[in-house]
Amino acid sequence: MLATPTFVSADVSKAHLDIAFPATARIWRTTNDAAGIAALQRRLGKLEHPHMVCEATGGYTRLLARRLAEQGVAFSKVNPRQVRDFARASGRLAKTDAIDAAVILSFAQVMQPPAMTPPAAAQLRLSDLVRRRRQLVDMLAMEKQHRALPEDPEIVASIRGHLDFLAEQIEQIDHSIDRQIQNDLELAHRAELLRTIPGFGAITAATLIAEVPELGRIGKKQIAALLGVAPMNRDSGQMRGQAHIAGGRRSARCILYMATIVAIRVNPVIKPFYKRLRQEGKAPKVAIVAAMRKLILAANAMLEQNRPWANGQA
Repeated sequence: MLATPTFVSADVSKAHLDIAFPATARIWRTTNDAAGIAALQRRLGKLEHPHMVCEATGGYTRLLARRLAEQGVAFSKVNPRQVRDFARASGRLAKTDAIDAAVILSFAQVMQPPAMTPPAAAQLRLSDLVRRRRQLVDMLAMEKQHRALPEDPEIVASIRGHLDFLAEQIEQIDHSIDRQIQNDLELAHRAELLRTIPGFGAITAATLIAEVPELGRIGKKQIAALLGVAPMNRDSGQMRGQAHIAGGRRSARCILYMATIVAIRVNPVIKPFYKRLRQEGKAPKVAIVAAMRKLILAANAMLEQNRPWANGQA
């Protein structure tokens, strides 16, 4: 018989964690750093079967998730939109950090979110490397924009030097990502399978296995929603609205978009699929999203079935 979880919630910000414990109206605040999380761990250690729940807020939850996994505390990240909808449905319209923590706790107690599987150390390091590469690429793009503006030779030289430095840093990170993947048998095998897809390169494969560890482990509807490429209907009564994509993991969706643009040119399954949609009158963006969904479903099935790409099996 499964133990009944004791849900505890956290409203997470860069500097602080606002913690809501059950059976008390008082919100406890601690710092979002190693010392603050250690204090939280001591409090959680006094509870039976604690289960921490917070909203998915990007990198601000990373340290918390890692420390709780080391302690063996169940941990869940929930969609902020679902929590906001729950708050509105409950008539709680005010918003402060303390109120948010209390709302997340109520949401957890009602919805009972499942605990996440703690990622392995190799997966965490790969995720960190991929995230750092994305930051460097963003900086490189910004600096390239600056290059067109100044006329002063000293400023131009400074920008060129910085561009060279960033390009070197990206190259070093690429080597580190490749080593991290090759040094772990599971990561290497998953990356090898993904790279058999025409249009998927090393960075696409690395990003997907880093940012979407669920790939190959959940159903096709769930993976499409996780990437934000599942069309959401907008129908009510006699009205039939246009379906749109929504949500999803932005970084993974961006790399999937770039891979799809390549696949539209070179992939023997995706290329005619895209062409057919365009001939049927679908807008380019609609056809691209459909191709993205077809690609990620193919990748999900390949990893689930432990097989490489095969034409006609996308």
